[in-house]
Amino acid sequence: MKDYVHQKKFCFPVAYDCRILYNNIGKAKQSEGCLIMNILDNIKGKKAALLGAGVTNMPLAEFLAARGASLTVRDLKTEDELGERAVVLRNLGAELILGEDYLRPFNEDVIFRSPGFRPDLPSLCAAQAEGKILTSEMETFLSLHPCPTYAVTGSDGKSTTTTVISLMLRRALGDEKVFLGGNIGEPLLHRYPMMSEDSAVAVELSSFQLMTIDAPLEAAVITNITPNHLNWHTGMDEYIEAKKRILRQAKRAVLNYDNDITREIGLSLADTPVTWFSKNPLPYGVMKPTDRAVYLHNEDMYYLPSPHAEAVFLMKTMDIMLPGMHNAENYMAAAGAVIDTVSPEEIKAVASTFGGVRHRLEFVREKDGVRFYNGSIDSSPTRTAAALSALGDRPIVLICGGYDKNIPFEPLADAVLSRKNVHTIVLTGATLQKIESAVKSHPLYTERAAEGFRILLSPSFDDAVHCAADEAKSGDTVLLSPACASFDAFPNFEVRGDHFKELVNAL
Repeated sequence: MKDYVHQKKFCFPVAYDCRILYNNIGKAKQSEGCLIMNILDNIKGKKAALLGAGVTNMPLAEFLAARGASLTVRDLKTEDELGERAVVLRNLGAELILGEDYLRPFNEDVIFRSPGFRPDLPSLCAAQAEGKILTSEMETFLSLHPCPTYAVTGSDGKSTTTTVISLMLRRALGDEKVFLGGNIGEPLLHRYPMMSEDSAVAVELSSFQLMTIDAPLEAAVITNITPNHLNWHTGMDEYIEAKKRILRQAKRAVLNYDNDITREIGLSLADTPVTWFSKNPLPYGVMKPTDRAVYLHNEDMYYLPSPHAEAVFLMKTMDIMLPGMHNAENYMAAAGAVIDTVSPEEIKAVASTFGGVRHRLEFVREKDGVRFYNGSIDSSPTRTAAALSALGDRPIVLICGGYDKNIPFEPLADAVLSRKNVHTIVLTGATLQKIESAVKSHPLYTERAAEGFRILLSPSFDDAVHCAADEAKSGDTVLLSPACASFDAFPNFEVRGDHFKELVNAL
């Protein structure tokens, strides 16, 4: 690979489209497999580079150092900005390459990229051309394949679905045998020595991680695909191709029949059994003989083991503790993934007891008759639409805005203006003007404005929270559901959500 063209700031081999790029990465990985598959035995004495000194990379640094790797950590931040992490890394014996020159030519044998680094950055392309191994913490873990792994990706609902899968598996196998990790925030490679063949792993995978992953999976779930992360990907085609990679070695695909893109993907899978999930019974003739379905009918959830089998009742939607149709969809996806291991009774038991993940419609407090909910994890318009739907008809003051991922906000405008209980939207962050423009351009805006709908602008996040609290009256709900990532003002959505809760509790 010598000749490159540049798209944005990334390098691609000449004449490659995204699918050809992925195929060639896959071929390269096959030739590198010896080192990756046996990394626990081979890493001693090797030079290993970690791209990024974030919190989730710290267990990886400790894991590699403990196995005798000569460790280098590269990060754009300065040592002062890294603070205590820099001290910990130096105590592990790591060399730190920091600041603007952190991507200078690699002399390490193995490079572990964090998900935020594209695998086709020019410096990484050059390193691979010289024979360096490019991998990641998650890619290495999955290549070891210690036990059945249930993987989840999608534009929305990943975290809840992955968590629910882990809880269902724990009901069936026991807490000590089930491991939860991945993009949900918990690395897994350092926990590999604790696993055995009768363990199980539930893992959330982002499109960033999937760019170079090609792993054997017990079940691969795609919850849905809508425009997202288009500031990072070269376009929607590449984003879809990244998501599809989760299916490459999956024993079974679990796909959303109601989403146009995932339905098209599933219908094209001639050899992979599909478990469909849908808000309605599937049309006759859609399913292959090896396909299954989990669906809703009259607010009851059923499992169909094969196209012509008798459906098995799983639960009523009212049995699900989490509110909203989007959570019923999450439970259908999770049930479809684990139904061979977990009984219907165990599936229902989780649904009736699990109160949700942090930062997803998380109730914070009620003050003077106003309820405050933290939905900081809602980083896309479809997530915000689902949150609004889940809250029902209670009057809402909505806080939106954040980091710009180059996604359209017309769906957000439609979700807000089509619900007359949303009487005020407070906009903040880098996308403030884009969202305002999308809302004011919507056909319903003039009518809603005449009825009293208000748009308030507050560039500061703290001011936006106080503004929303001031606008709310007794009986209202203040909902933080940004429809955007957090990186314009916060390191991640968890920090944003925690700060929101601090502000609300201080009111």
